[in-house]
Amino acid sequence: MKVGVISDTHDNKDAIARAVDLFNSEKVDLVLHGGDHVAPFTVRWLSGLKMRVVGVKGNLDAEYPTLARLYEERGWSFNRYSASLELEGRRLILIHGEDEEVVKALVSSGSYDVVVRGHLHKVINEWVGNTLHLSPGEACGYLTGRRTVAILRLPEISVEVIEI
Repeated sequence: MKVGVISDTHDNKDAIARAVDLFNSEKVDLVLHGGDHVAPFTVRWLSGLKMRVVGVKGNLDAEYPTLARLYEERGWSFNRYSASLELEGRRLILIHGEDEEVVKALVSSGSYDVVVRGHLHKVINEWVGNTLHLSPGEACGYLTGRRTVAILRLPEISVEVIEI
């Protein structure tokens, strides 16, 4: 199974379009959005995705009810704090990750095979014990100058970080 991972799109229409094209061409099965869409209209730009999307609210996603409604209208799911998933026999949790103590606790808990998070605007692809701590970096490219997303392969748990 291929899972597209994106975060911190921050209203960057060009970056979102590139990510949509990449995920569609790679035929990913699911996309995880780690938060900070910023404005609800970004969901329209994500609508070109040919697969289901699961997202979480970021600290800059002030219009939670509207984002949740737009996700729901597309048959997707949008979560306020976290989304727990079981895919290919692997346990994943998706969070925005503002609170580093919470992230650290989740990663070190042993409860998840993969902890996917956003917020930092930097790529993290590190193993902590038997748990992969994964941040795809920032799709928008505003802080680092790099627009990145990731493709997570399951059940083997391998990651490819791709510049878009």
